[in-house]
Amino acid sequence: MATDLAAYAKKNNVKYFMISYTDLFGGQRAKLVPAQAIAEMQENGAGFAGFATHLDLTPAHPDMLAVPDPSAVIQLPWQRDVAWVAANCVMDGKSLAQAPRNVLARLIDEAAKEGLHVKTGIEAEFFLLSADGSRISDEFDTAAKPCYDQQAVMRRYDVVREICDYMLEMGWEPYQNDHEDANGQFEMNWAFDDAMATADKHSFFKFMTKSVAEKHGYRATFMPKPIEGLTGNGCHAHISVWDAAGDKARKNVFAAKEKSAGPTGELGLSEQGKHFLGGIMKHASALAAITNPTVNSYKRINAPRTMSGATWAPNSVTWTGNNRTHMVRVPGPGRFELRLPDGAANPYLLQAVIIAAGLDGIRSKADPGKRYDIDMYAEGHKVRGAPKLPLNMLDALREFDKDTSLKQAMGAEFSAAYLKLKHQEWNSFVSHFSRWERDHTLDI
Repeated sequence: MATDLAAYAKKNNVKYFMISYTDLFGGQRAKLVPAQAIAEMQENGAGFAGFATHLDLTPAHPDMLAVPDPSAVIQLPWQRDVAWVAANCVMDGKSLAQAPRNVLARLIDEAAKEGLHVKTGIEAEFFLLSADGSRISDEFDTAAKPCYDQQAVMRRYDVVREICDYMLEMGWEPYQNDHEDANGQFEMNWAFDDAMATADKHSFFKFMTKSVAEKHGYRATFMPKPIEGLTGNGCHAHISVWDAAGDKARKNVFAAKEKSAGPTGELGLSEQGKHFLGGIMKHASALAAITNPTVNSYKRINAPRTMSGATWAPNSVTWTGNNRTHMVRVPGPGRFELRLPDGAANPYLLQAVIIAAGLDGIRSKADPGKRYDIDMYAEGHKVRGAPKLPLNMLDALREFDKDTSLKQAMGAEFSAAYLKLKHQEWNSFVSHFSRWERDHTLDI
């Protein structure tokens, strides 16, 4: 773990640093700083005009300073004279409360004060498209059931291998790569970690995947539903909570105490685990504004059946055991998988909203409600009382705005900024005239 970036540069022959922060819409912003200047930047930060990115600031605001976090530095495996380093945003000597990494850092600190240490792993799905983004990059990837297609994954071996090699080199412990359920779609998995470490890796993974794809003449996209009729890009999150003792002493507080007959809690979840899950269920509709943040997100959830036979995305606020047709599944003791998020989710806000909802669940002893073990795609109509997920981005924003406890947990300044900018985005969308409107209403 680096503490002095200038020393890191000398040791690793780094000539430039990318001081990077992520804005409210998940856009990655950076300045390229020579190693000779990094000591001053580490102390005072690199200056940005916040208004020029997706933050609720004006041209009159003073410089926003991105202060690099040396513990998050990563040497680019494909461009070794450059290092990427995640930064925290500061303005007028104070942490900028609306900045996503700052929101997450504050919630991690809140959890730690209650003796809780959130660990997560994410499943990042992406498509490899042609360089102009107009079609799937592999013309032979046309199977009706393309998931795990070994010929298709090997046709893109050079891209997948290069990314996985880099993850191995960086010590991320990648453990499997596959062709996913849509033509042209892939998923790569690495080991779970502390919430901030996972967010930083998630952010870097998107940057790395896009960069490697471009190097090979392709375009990688994490867009939730880039191709009509095919399965969309999810970003499933696996969640567990540990006590806040030293690394070697940490225990999974989600895991029910075991007896000779096995875990005593339902599906191996402790009471704290069920209350955390209860918080996720309680805030699910509002959660979608963060986990599914774009207009396109709602073409993935609540979607009609895809060409492969299933969307693999939820449509209702329900939970289950090892069953992939629900919003939350509990695949084994001591953890659960949230299947709601998609590829557009901001890496830092995704982790933050999980912690915010879960902490509220623990504090309020929230009940996750009845568990359903049915196939929700085939028998979902039999479920009575389970809320449906928002049908569009506006509905999700309204749910988030109504959820005062979640807004408060995420921070008043962040919530106000996020709602303001996302409503502007929605207004831009609805003022756009589409081809569909012309095709269907020109002669009305």
